[in-house]
Amino acid sequence: APELPDFKNALKQFQKLVEKTVTQKTKRRLGLYIEDEDEIDYDRFYTTTQTIFGPEIKHHNVKAFFRKISNNLDARTEWCEIFGYFTEQSDTMPSQMKEENMVFLLSEKQKITHAVVKRRDVIKSIVKVPHLDFTVISSQKGVITIFNNQNILLYFSYPFYFHQDTPWITGCDFLPQLKCVVAVTERTIIIWDYKSESQVNNCFVIKPVKNALLCVCTVTASDHLAEDNVLMGDDKGYIHLLTVTSDHLGLKQSKGKKESQLQVLDSKTFNFVKRKLHDDWAVKVKYFSDLNCFGSCSPDSIHSFVLDDIKRLGDNLPLKEFSVPRGVNAFTYCRKAKVIVTGG
Repeated sequence: APELPDFKNALKQFQKLVEKTVTQKTKRRLGLYIEDEDEIDYDRFYTTTQTIFGPEIKHHNVKAFFRKISNNLDARTEWCEIFGYFTEQSDTMPSQMKEENMVFLLSEKQKITHAVVKRRDVIKSIVKVPHLDFTVISSQKGVITIFNNQNILLYFSYPFYFHQDTPWITGCDFLPQLKCVVAVTERTIIIWDYKSESQVNNCFVIKPVKNALLCVCTVTASDHLAEDNVLMGDDKGYIHLLTVTSDHLGLKQSKGKKESQLQVLDSKTFNFVKRKLHDDWAVKVKYFSDLNCFGSCSPDSIHSFVLDDIKRLGDNLPLKEFSVPRGVNAFTYCRKAKVIVTGG
């Protein structure tokens, strides 16, 4: 993509091209003579636009733009229309263009693919990491990517699903202390050390896991620099609290070494705390740092929403539970009912 100063210059050149084209067409309608060598027809307009913005400009987008200014010399135009974004849709818009992505966030030419990913995939989680100014995205079939604030790909993990015993990913989050990505599948926990200095990124798989994991989030209250706490919900209504340290992953020892991409770790060597909070799936878990509490949601009509301190997961004391009508998302229900939850 062109740098900002170059792009501004390109916009100026394109504006001059549009103005010259409109002026010529206005003169032609008035019956004035135009030298053939100076006349801007569609082929010349398309070639010049490609020269200004690059060869990735789509033919049908430029053609639609040229047709627009040809049919209505006073029409309001935007430069971004040649990239496939239209401020207005009309019945005369070609069906091919209607099928294009109308959201002008990323250029159509920026596509991220991998040879292993052959079938349609689904995005499962999008996690913003504000202090590092990037976003972690995980797909159902095991592709994890990290983008910066300019939508530029920083890190890319090979799909984890090519391991036959690893099912689909159900969620991911970021470990702020260890600076790793954590993802859960139905039977495993994946920790990806994307910043590894080795030639291949370190990937740790923790298993076995007794129940199918459905969601994950990071507890942001840890004061230990080499330790992170992770909350997970499963299909039996349990909420798990997992403590992960740098010693578990051997990050200090493996630094700078050419480690294998996949390292399987026994779940028995980790500190797990779990408690059954719901009689149905725990479909969403989230930690609220301002309240120093976690919340978990379930379709369970008796214990739909639990909000309490994570210390309650390790004891038998009563929990703060809320009942939400069956089949209703607890977070949505509380918001619509204007339920306000405060500390204490």
